Amino acid sequence: MGSMDYDNAKKPREHQQQQQRRRSRAVVLLLVLTNAASILLFSGAGAALHAHVGRHYPAVVNAWGSARLLRELNVTGLALAASHAEVVDLTTRLSAANKLLETILGGSAVKRDMEAAQDEQKEAATDGLWQRELHGEELRVAVGPHKLPLGPASQRLGGGAGEMFPALGQACHRHQDEVEQYMNYTAGGECPSDEAFAQRLMLKGCEPLPRRRCRPRTPAGYIEPTPLPASLWVIPPDTSIVWDAYTCKDYACLVNRGKTKGSYDCKDCFDLRGREKDRWMNRAGDKEDRSSLDYTVDGVLAALPRGSVRIGLDIGGGSGTFAARMRERGVTVVTTSMNFDGPFNSFIASRGLVAMHLSVASRLPFFDGTLDVVHSMHVLSSWIPDVMLEFALFDVYRVLRPGGVFWLDHFFCLGTQLDATYLPMFDRIGFKKLRWNAGRKLDRGIEMDEWYISALLQKPRR
Repeated sequence: MGSMDYDNAKKPREHQQQQQRRRSRAVVLLLVLTNAASILLFSGAGAALHAHVGRHYPAVVNAWGSARLLRELNVTGLALAASHAEVVDLTTRLSAANKLLETILGGSAVKRDMEAAQDEQKEAATDGLWQRELHGEELRVAVGPHKLPLGPASQRLGGGAGEMFPALGQACHRHQDEVEQYMNYTAGGECPSDEAFAQRLMLKGCEPLPRRRCRPRTPAGYIEPTPLPASLWVIPPDTSIVWDAYTCKDYACLVNRGKTKGSYDCKDCFDLRGREKDRWMNRAGDKEDRSSLDYTVDGVLAALPRGSVRIGLDIGGGSGTFAARMRERGVTVVTTSMNFDGPFNSFIASRGLVAMHLSVASRLPFFDGTLDVVHSMHVLSSWIPDVMLEFALFDVYRVLRPGGVFWLDHFFCLGTQLDATYLPMFDRIGFKKLRWNAGRKLDRGIEMDEWYISALLQKPRR
């Protein structure tokens, strides 16, 4: 009984499936005939068929109406062309919308940063910059303000106010305990040996630090530095600095650090007879490879009018080798550096070069349009938040003179960031690309999708 019921129930379903298969075959057949007719009409075979029918069956042709058919075909062609134009326009609109969306998303981050800054300013206005009363006479004196003594004449120098406010990093008030510790010393005496501590404060945004009325310790056994130009490639004596802040206690340790295990900033750049001696140089007889990421000093200078590069800046210049190369070619370059477990600034100065202890977050201490060249290797890269990086790049643009160049040297990023983030960023800033090379960074494997960019970017003259 159950089997019969199953068979009876099954028959209507089979009948429905058969009807569905017939309808499907009919639809497929109709599509095939429609496509075949379309091909026939829009090809030479369609014209031949029309002529054949016209000769043998004129009534059919007249009924069909060749003039009407041609009009309809023309209308169809125009409609197809219009549709194609609409597709192109839609594609353009979608691309613009995507770019606008990227801008909006980037703007959201900027907006959040600005709102946070505004909240902080409101808090400072209501509660004061410092969270509590300042401890220590030296700190209270250092942060001021101080009345100008000479009336209107000195007020012009003080910005029109009757008081002078010493320069102090915006974030210093966030770290009041540490700033008070930094300013805890005997006025007129020897400064505490706290270089590493002071640098940590700088990296937290307390830059510039408050000035101090104390004297740093002079190293025992100090001797005069080696004269130029020999000093450019000579390791200075160990007695030239105080070593308290560093793991290494002499230059021999620093020179050999590149051969030891461990991670250090600019690990081998104190070894002037190692990789540093060939950096930014072509081998004898070699020509500049325009496809390489490794630009050379001579190749870059040759790309610019002779003698037009005279003064410049190297951002995050390690031990100063770039400035030394330029000094050999009559160009004066200031090097900014931080002392990350090594006396980088002292080493640069020992070579007869100008060192500036400055973090990458600081506004460049140069007037607008004054430098011929700015160079940065590795330091300005994707490890910096996008908004801060864009501010830094606009600052580079600001200090370059019209026609000056920014040598971007091995800028690191991921492949996904290259087109989506950094190419639009450089376009917004307004540099002209004299050279631009991108290449994979493969030391950790191709699957990491890591890239380098090297570029020679010029500030437009107009």
